Amino acid sequence: MPELISEGRVVSVARDDAHRFSKVPAESITLLAGLGVEGDAHCGVTVKHRSRVARDPTQPNLRQVHFVQAELFAELAGKGFAIMPGEIGENITTGGIDLLALPTGTVIRIGAAAVEITGLRNPCQQLNDHKDGLTHAVLDRDAAGNLVRKAGIMGIVRAGGTVKPGDSIRIELPPLPHRPLEKV
Repeated sequence: MPELISEGRVVSVARDDAHRFSKVPAESITLLAGLGVEGDAHCGVTVKHRSRVARDPTQPNLRQVHFVQAELFAELAGKGFAIMPGEIGENITTGGIDLLALPTGTVIRIGAAAVEITGLRNPCQQLNDHKDGLTHAVLDRDAAGNLVRKAGIMGIVRAGGTVKPGDSIRIELPPLPHRPLEKV
């Protein structure tokens, strides 16, 4: 049986039907099993991110839902960046969960919805295009000197459902041994 951790909440939800950098905050979003966020440009079984489509449009979409922890916004504010939920392209902004510490295969449950974490968002030039210096601001080094990517995590929808601000989040860890998150 998977280990359950209950500690987080949904701060904000967002989607956008076009390939724009930022997403539009919404009262709720609907997650569709195997597809992603209903009405979002990245919804689908195969990749929808334009750079990935250009390389191979048949790749599976491992980036159906993008999560960012709200605590990152406070950290960025300390570096001079005022960032609002949805602004860096996330679908779900969370509070109270260290998303970056979760292992690959973790299941995030929000009501009836379940999203399996596939990996880290790799910070890209689009962050700098949005606000100069933002890419550097979401990168760090751990005590061992390893690169830490803080721009959020990605996942695939295992069970659909509606998600809205204020919803509680349950974390279901995968069986041991845990695999650390890698960029997807």
